[in-house]
Amino acid sequence: MSISMRQMTLRSGIQAAKGLTVASLCVLMVAGPGTPAWAADGHNAMTPQPVRTTPLNQQERALHALNRLTFGPRPGDEAVIEKMGFDTWLEQQMHPETIDDSALEERLDSFPAMKLSQQELERRFPSPEIIRQMSKRDGSLPRDPELRAIYADAEAAYELNQKRVAAGQPPLGATPANGQEANMQAQDPNAPKMNAAGNEMDGQAMQQAATPARVTGKNGTKTKDKFAAQAMLPAEVNAILALPADARMEKLLSLSPPEMLSFREGLKPQDRGKLVAGFSPAQIEIVTAMQGPARVVGAEALETRLLRDVYSERQLQAVMTDFWLNHFNVYVRKNQNEAYYLPEYERHAILPHALGNFESLLVATAQSPAMLMYLDNWESVGPNSAFVANVSAVKRRQQAQQMDLPMNRPNVAQALQRLPQGINENYARELMELHTLGVNGGYTQKDVQEVAKVFTGWTITQPNREGGGEAIFDPSRHEGGDKIVLGHVIKSNGQKEGLEVLHILATSPATAKFVSTKLAVRFVSDNPSPALIDQMSKTFLETHGDIKSVLRTMFHSQEFWAPESYRAKVKTPLEFVSSALRASNADVRNPLALVQALDRLGMPIYGMQTPNGYSWKKDDWVSSNALIGRMNFALVLSGGRVPGTMTSWPPLLGAAGDSDVVATPTPTTEKQLEGLILGEPAAERTRETVLQQFNNPTAQQTAEKNFNQRLAADPEMADMNGAAMKQNGAALLRTRAGRGQGPRQNQAETPLDTMAGLLLGSPDFQRR
Repeated sequence: MSISMRQMTLRSGIQAAKGLTVASLCVLMVAGPGTPAWAADGHNAMTPQPVRTTPLNQQERALHALNRLTFGPRPGDEAVIEKMGFDTWLEQQMHPETIDDSALEERLDSFPAMKLSQQELERRFPSPEIIRQMSKRDGSLPRDPELRAIYADAEAAYELNQKRVAAGQPPLGATPANGQEANMQAQDPNAPKMNAAGNEMDGQAMQQAATPARVTGKNGTKTKDKFAAQAMLPAEVNAILALPADARMEKLLSLSPPEMLSFREGLKPQDRGKLVAGFSPAQIEIVTAMQGPARVVGAEALETRLLRDVYSERQLQAVMTDFWLNHFNVYVRKNQNEAYYLPEYERHAILPHALGNFESLLVATAQSPAMLMYLDNWESVGPNSAFVANVSAVKRRQQAQQMDLPMNRPNVAQALQRLPQGINENYARELMELHTLGVNGGYTQKDVQEVAKVFTGWTITQPNREGGGEAIFDPSRHEGGDKIVLGHVIKSNGQKEGLEVLHILATSPATAKFVSTKLAVRFVSDNPSPALIDQMSKTFLETHGDIKSVLRTMFHSQEFWAPESYRAKVKTPLEFVSSALRASNADVRNPLALVQALDRLGMPIYGMQTPNGYSWKKDDWVSSNALIGRMNFALVLSGGRVPGTMTSWPPLLGAAGDSDVVATPTPTTEKQLEGLILGEPAAERTRETVLQQFNNPTAQQTAEKNFNQRLAADPEMADMNGAAMKQNGAALLRTRAGRGQGPRQNQAETPLDTMAGLLLGSPDFQRR
């Protein structure tokens, strides 16, 4: 890139930042004359040059281990690993069952739905398709009062949207850019889709129909929707809010759907916290589900995953769980079912095997409803199977024009058309290309076809019906006969054919090399040496895919500890956000805003649509706009402006909250923060910029505006996603449990907050 091009990039970055503070540190990330060597240009920002040659000292080794094997050090972690010694600490992390993780479990107790089985989760928080079916057949409501309220409100919301569509209005939750798809999905939420915005429409439309119905008029002002409920009188709303918690919950459950809509219309945004004050986490979930059950499931699946990354003491297991979830990627917005499958996918298929045996992990993912749904194998049927023969027979009878037969009714004909029609090769292809052998792993298209035949019959029971969604092998869908895969003859043997193929793939030298390479890229460098890959592959094959052994080979290699590997990796957005939360010792009361921050930073949780997963290499994450976004987030976080998350810097510095260090931090304070946040001294250019800019009085406000983090302050946004209700209620519960005060959104920013935020957003912190 030429000097003039670099200057143009820098100017555009500064304009986007709209603030001198943000722009100043972006100068360190996007090169110009005289900038440090690690900021060569907008594409190669943060590349550590020149290459370091001096060996790592003891402190640096501890910091290196924590930056690579965890989601970043917390205050005090370096001292722990130095005292224990790396080998002892590593072996403890290799055996997570020996580590007390009760603090994380206490946080996860606030999400009881995430501990339910998939079937129970969908029973208690029905999907839009289940509600649609209930409405179409005029089904009876559950007898349980909690479920009855959830189902009744969801059904009323669905039927309200039907009225809107019939009246020529878009369903609530539709976007002008995608109006046609939104209308289609309001009528048939089971319609297949891969579009992220389109899929979100299923739950969002239902939920927005159950909340105060204000729409945007032609002039951009908020107007009353003609389908909106009449607001409940303030005195009646206040009477409900004044009830003791149990009586209040009982009253809410007793409200009819029209009464609930009226109550929500009359509830003031500032009173949402009062609504759930004193409620248990399960009760908060129920109240939130009355506004849209599917959204509760989708949000909590993402929130709990982030909490594990940040708070688990079993950090190596958490990092490896993240690695395998990315390796065996599943996209949450594939359709409305995936969100219901992902909690068990993480809990049963990935987490227990993250440090175990690769073949066991491979089998667990292959048999997971989440994977079967995502890569469409659940619809794959053999052309010569009994299933296809039966469908063909029914179609022949239909074509006989025997109009008195039930099968000739239009709905039956449509159902026949929706049935699986043949083999789907998606899973077979990605199994070899992305899960095991790699793109150059020696397989052919013929192998893909044969493997696809092998996995016919690996399906899911009625995924859009209550009680369905269980992974099974259906012999009637299986393509019988022998197959040849990679030169191996696979005898006709039903489900065991698939297990045999998985064994062949899991023990292949090509798989050993492919998996070892991905691990080395994640943990060592963007371009690991062939010698290291060979060492790891050898261990993989000798131990039959024992993941711990492969990791030991990597972590004890010279290349892992080489000076040129130190801080040579650039953090992904998830690693950046998690490490910032850990470095600041943040108390996350409600992770929703953090989940949405990852969307803004370009790495939504479970949000990679294609099966290859997110990249571990810096080239995909380093750009001027991306780095400005990170700086804005860092300033928002450090100032306590992320809704639902609390940070407090004085205690970490051993100072009182009202001490002089808050308003007038000194260069000594800045060096203390360097040790706290970075674990070592910052680059001189970084320190100079921080000291020049920490007194900027509008830094955090500008960052907040640019990052669009005003979720809790926006009543309509909060209404849409239930954020305010859940955040305020959960915060009240946890505050009573002795976990500190609430977020600091209403307090003025301080120079200390800005100083810490600048270091969190600095190029020094972006590397690990």
